[in-house]
Formats: sequence, C-alpha cells, structure tokens
Amino acid sequence: MSERLVVIGGDATGMSAASQARRHKSPEQLEIVAFERSHFTSYSACGIPYWVGGDVEDRDDLIARTPEEHRERAIDLRMRTEVTELDVAGSRVRTRDLESGAESWTGYDHLVIATGARPVRPPLPGIDAPGVHGVQTLDDGQALLDSLSALERTDGRRAVVVGAGYIGVEMAEALLHRGYEVTVLNRGEQPMATLDPDMGRLVHRAMDGMGITTVGSSTVTKILTGDDGRVRAVATDDAEYAADVVVLGMGVEPETRLAQAAGLPLGTYGGLLTDLAMRVRGHENIWAGGDCVEVLDLVSGRERHIALGTHANKHGQIIGANVGGGYATFPGVVGTAVSKVCDLEIARTGLREKDARDVGLRYVTATVESTSRAGYFPGAAPMTVKMIAERRTGRLLGVQIVGREGAAKRVDIAAVALTAGMTVEQMTALDLGYAPPFSPVWDPVLVAARKAVAAVRAAGV
Repeated sequence: MSERLVVIGGDATGMSAASQARRHKSPEQLEIVAFERSHFTSYSACGIPYWVGGDVEDRDDLIARTPEEHRERAIDLRMRTEVTELDVAGSRVRTRDLESGAESWTGYDHLVIATGARPVRPPLPGIDAPGVHGVQTLDDGQALLDSLSALERTDGRRAVVVGAGYIGVEMAEALLHRGYEVTVLNRGEQPMATLDPDMGRLVHRAMDGMGITTVGSSTVTKILTGDDGRVRAVATDDAEYAADVVVLGMGVEPETRLAQAAGLPLGTYGGLLTDLAMRVRGHENIWAGGDCVEVLDLVSGRERHIALGTHANKHGQIIGANVGGGYATFPGVVGTAVSKVCDLEIARTGLREKDARDVGLRYVTATVESTSRAGYFPGAAPMTVKMIAERRTGRLLGVQIVGREGAAKRVDIAAVALTAGMTVEQMTALDLGYAPPFSPVWDPVLVAARKAVAAVRAAGV
C-alpha cells in the first residue's frame, strides 16, 4: 500500500524534497502532491535584482524546473493552490484553488512545510499604493519591471529603496543601471546590518561614490501619493524624498502563520524548530525547511533565522532522503553570505561583534587592508578584512570582507575554518593557492589571521 507525501510550497525546499523523495521511491510506493500558490516553481529569488537590472535577460532564465517538468517526474503539482489550514491531528490540509475558489481537504502520511518567508511590510499609510513594490517572488519582479517600463519615457526618474540589507543594496544597483536617481533610506546608521558598523561605513562610502544617495538613521513614516493615487514621495521623520517608484527591502520573516495556528513549535524568530533530520520537533511525520525554519548557528550554539537559497536546497535534499527511507542530517550553519553593489563586493561569515557580546563571548578584533592580487600585478584591487577571535582561546568567531573584484569569495576560507572550529593561529598555516594574478604572497585573510593572533596574545587571559 502506497503512502502520500504532501508538500506545501513549490520552490527550493519543497520541490527539492519532492524530487529527492521520488528518486528514493516509485509512484507505486509514494504518491507526491505539492501545492504552490504562485505562478512559478523552482526559481532563483536571489536572481531577481539582476533580472530587474538587466544582467539576466529573461525571467525564464531564473527558473530551474517548470511545473510540467515536475509533473513528468510523477509529482502531482497543483499551481495557484493555497493551503489555508493544517489539521495535524487528522493528518490533512485544507486548500483553496485561487482561480475558482474551490476548497478541499487532502490527507497525508508525510507533510513537508516549505512556506518560505514573507517580506517585512509595515502598515504605513500609502504602502499599498501603485508604484510601491516588494521583490520576494517572480510575480513581484514582473510587477516591478512592468512599473519601470511604464516610466521609461519619464525624464529624471527617481527611485527610493527602503532598507539597506542584501535586497536593498542589490536593488539600488539594479535601479541605478536602469538610469534612475536612487536614494536608499536605512533605519540603521550604516547599510548592511549584517556587518559591524565600521565595515558598513565602507559600504556607505562606496555607495555614495557610485552616485547612490544613502541616508542612515532614517525611519520611514508614510508613502505619499499624487492626485492619480500613485506614489510621489517617501516621508521620514524629518524629510521627504521624491519617488516615481519605491522598492521595499526591509528584510523578511518566517512565513509560519499556518504552522503557528496548528500549534507547531516556533523559535525566537518565529521560525519552525526541527531536529537534525529536518523533522518538526515532536512530530514524526511533519518536516520543514528553507526560509520558514530556524537553524543551529555552529559558532554561537543558538538558533538563528537565515533566509538563503543555499540552505533551502540542502534542507529539501535532506527531507526528501529521509522521507524516501534514507538518512541525512543538517548540522547547522556559520552564517556565510556574499553580495555586491556595482563593483563593490561584500561578504561575511560567523559572528559580528554584537553577536559575540550577546552570547557572552570575550573577543578581540583585527582589521587589515590589502589587495586582491600581488600589489604590482595589473588589476590589483583593495579590500578590507575584519576578523573576530575569542580572546582566551583564539578560536575564530567571524570574518567580514569589503572590497573590489576578488574579495567576496575569500570569505569561504573563513567559513571552512569556522566549521572546523579552527583558531586564528591554525589559520595562519593554511596552504592556500598563490600566484601574483590571484593573491599576494600572504593572502589578505591570512594577514588578518596573523594580526588576530597578535591581538589574542596581547590581550592575554
């Protein structure tokens, strides 16, 4: 007798789980039903800013697998269908067809919750006005492009981006490429709150040099509209910024309202809590992954919410293997992320100073300025590396990098070192590749490690 797997969400985690489960079990052994409320499946949301900016030519380039391709693999994928209720006791979900309005119940033996995250969208006056856009889904990206196309013949086009995190700075670049005068409004003093303020200041300075006006310590109070109802400006506590289009980039939060209503366990950040196998704690047949869960931070030992496609795909693979009768685990993360704004590369992994203080760690820091290649080699570009180490042990706690070409991916060295629990002294002996076109004799990360070793010794116990 076959079992049924029900998947809520048709993007990275959901369809990775469905596909992996299908590899393990045939349709005769496992029926798979997946529900997706949007028009698209298995796409790269991270690529939306580059599609809007013109680096990616076609929307379909962001789609890894279409609904038809999933169905060819014997996955019953039902598009434009929203799950509205979880009945955990009855092992079933209620769904609504968004086109017809028809509702029905579907039972399950295994349930995968892959509902993702929702953009932070505060209830400000005017926030739903035409010309105000989020960029969470392909539908959002298409709506923004349609809005920009309608403004193509407008002189002096002005864009305001609210928020200066990953999405905010990437969308600022996209709009700059499209010929807009761009202003970024940020609640914090410096952009990129995932960095320490001293490193965020480097990003701020670089963005200003690119022609992007970045306003820190700025709280948006309302969106102002014109006589036609469209957005005309964004108001803060002390100023107004004219805008033909507004993009919201204020971050995301786990989409767990269904799970909460069903009484499933949530963490500090509102994400679902799972075990190492990605099974929802206390529920043998319910699994969850992607942007709707919290994961273990291997450095701090605490749960965190990190919305990244890299984790989401891994979660799906692990869930699918376990549902299919195999065994796989997800041990945790160190918080690695990279981004860019024009030619500036931004990277971080591990803890910031604030994070270290929050968990009661005593630490030292070391910051160095170096270049991406040997200083005499053409194209050598500057970069700044900041390293944080535990004061007594010298254990690496975190690394942040801001620089030009060749800077961001160096953070992977630190990500591996963090995962291995290395000290900064151990890092200085790493056998990294060297040639003048790729690195100075001492790679910038190793230079920072040497300086961190000195800081640990100077600090003593």
